[in-house]
Amino acid sequence: MAYEHGSSAKRMPEWMKRPIAREGSYDSVKDLMERLKLHTVCQSAKCPNQGECFASGTATFLIMGDACTRGCRFCAVDTRVPAPLDPEEPARLAEAVLALRLKHVVVTTVTRDDLADGGAAHFVAVIEAVRDASPGTRVEVLTSDFGGHLEDVDTVADALPDVFNHNVETVPRLYNEVRPGAEYPRSLAVLARVKERHPGMPTKSGLMLGLGETHDEVVAVMRDLREAGCDMITLGQYLRPSSKHLPVTEFVEPAEFDSLAAEADALGFSAVASAPFVRSSYHAGEMAEDTTA
Repeated sequence: MAYEHGSSAKRMPEWMKRPIAREGSYDSVKDLMERLKLHTVCQSAKCPNQGECFASGTATFLIMGDACTRGCRFCAVDTRVPAPLDPEEPARLAEAVLALRLKHVVVTTVTRDDLADGGAAHFVAVIEAVRDASPGTRVEVLTSDFGGHLEDVDTVADALPDVFNHNVETVPRLYNEVRPGAEYPRSLAVLARVKERHPGMPTKSGLMLGLGETHDEVVAVMRDLREAGCDMITLGQYLRPSSKHLPVTEFVEPAEFDSLAAEADALGFSAVASAPFVRSSYHAGEMAEDTTA
């Protein structure tokens, strides 16, 4: 596994150990991404589900480069000055969607605080390119907070993605440590704005567990998300990408994930994914189907 946990982290429990699948179309997906010069969050963020998703012919596309303007202390994506936007990226991404015959595609991004619109127009170009190339494919976007500029949120939402996802990532008490440069109320405002403008658009958010949060804090965040109109939620175990990142405070037991899933169901989320290896785009198509069924 590509994670380093450092001397301050607890020993990896048995439920966090599993082989990385390489069967199926893993190599062909990887080769396609390289040929089309596309990035995936699967690779850039060292997702533990990369083998499984690539082997099943799916991927989560990371647009606007592989460098982020923020330095979140949990994220494996590099923080440096990004390159200019590539105007040909939307067309290449649409080509990949068509080649992979994806029914549901997740498009996420590095944070681009250097751009006047945070990359909102580029998101729209990607949505339109995918729809033109493969009209039957659902498009889920996983956006940044656009620096709190809600007009940029409107730009993306008005392109009518099938799912609008924005992760709060952790509980408010830990924001300064985990997400410097982000604000908890700002993230809630992104989700609330989408629902206000497009009440029928499914919205989604996610948290990492194991950073020092408590059960009650997570439940409080879930309540806040429901008040913001959030429909779907993902809860997964934080894994330390390298020794330079925040250590794992706790490997949360599967029973706690089950307990939180029950709480989420009781709060009225239309789809819940809560387990150690869950990530925000894991089984995204199935979650969207649950919400729209």
